Amino acid sequence: MSQSSAAPLSPTVELPAVPLLQIGTWVVFYGLLAMLAIFFVSADQGALSLPAGNAVHEWVHDARHLLGYPCH
Repeated sequence: MSQSSAAPLSPTVELPAVPLLQIGTWVVFYGLLAMLAIFFVSADQGALSLPAGNAVHEWVHDARHLLGYPCH
């Protein structure tokens, strides 16, 4: 009784190729988005403030304290 099977003993897994240019584009996009968020959290309401008034400061007030930025 010989047992011969056509299937290999260990299955092979093929990983799909991901183009690095596509990954790099998303990394740059999310990096810029994160920098914009950090700007709005850390910027004081002064010369660097894009909108006038206290609206952005009030929206990100707790995040400023959590990150250690003084705002009072």
